Amino acid sequence: MLGIILAYYFFKGRAKTWYKEWKTEYESQIRKDAVDRSRAVLKGKVGEQFAPFFSAFDYEPSDARFIGSPVDYIIFEGHSEENPKGVTFADIKTGKNSKLNPMQRGFKRAVERGKVSWETIRLEDFDE
Repeated sequence: MLGIILAYYFFKGRAKTWYKEWKTEYESQIRKDAVDRSRAVLKGKVGEQFAPFFSAFDYEPSDARFIGSPVDYIIFEGHSEENPKGVTFADIKTGKNSKLNPMQRGFKRAVERGKVSWETIRLEDFDE
């Protein structure tokens, strides 16, 4: 029993020492990684907002409406010319490995299958 108690205190002390050494060695790498990820997210957010002003955006910027989630833009093609031509859902990706998330993929499939509709919702009691 005494051996177990001595081993416990020995390894408890060693574990704390090992943890402190590991933390000292890797803390700066962990912080740098966190800062890099934060910058990438911020860059993506800025890119989403300014996308209509980049040459890769093939639509009239004034036709685009930013909604942010679950897609970044709904583009009402022809709106600025008062000549409706179509509606496009668009998501902006800035990273080389950026992909649609599962929810976005689901909506993309729904649009591709033609599962899109129009509904006018009247609020009858609103003007009383």
